[in-house]
Amino acid sequence: MSTTPIYDIPVNKITGETTSLADYRGKVLLLVNVASKCGLTPQYDALEKVYSRFKNSGFVVCGFPANDFGAQEPGSNEDIQTFCRSTFAVDFPLFSKIPVTGPDTHPLYESLIAAQPKAIGPTRDSFRENLNGFLQSKHNAASTNPEPGILWNFEKFLIDRNGNVAARFSPEVLPDDPTIIAAIESALKS
Repeated sequence: MSTTPIYDIPVNKITGETTSLADYRGKVLLLVNVASKCGLTPQYDALEKVYSRFKNSGFVVCGFPANDFGAQEPGSNEDIQTFCRSTFAVDFPLFSKIPVTGPDTHPLYESLIAAQPKAIGPTRDSFRENLNGFLQSKHNAASTNPEPGILWNFEKFLIDRNGNVAARFSPEVLPDDPTIIAAIESALKS
């Protein structure tokens, strides 16, 4: 499968206007599939802090809400935006809710996954086991997303200044983890 440059893939802002990531050409991006009702939702706070720390150096966090995992993003785009701003003072760009897994995966995430099939994360297997246990306890089927699909909410893709996927981080790797900070700093120097 050939990948389309991420700048050419249409996306919608959280407010509904069609756009693309071309506005961020030349910047380092951290693309994250987010959810408002997930155990990992507090990562919004760390995402905002990392964004604030590096935004004047050419860094942007881009949040892509997704309701693919445990129905943990059930609200409308307006609900999501209100929640993110009022609860976590999110100032980084948010985009409209999209599917990031399954047969309807958004072309942006198809391209990201194709470019970087494996995520960095020391406990990915145990994290998957915990998720399967959670899903089974909720009377849902266990996660059947085989690698290289998105594992869960808050998976992170670091995009370099040329629009290439530089790294992919598993959901349990916090946005302010030294591994992510070092990767951001390295990408900003390039």
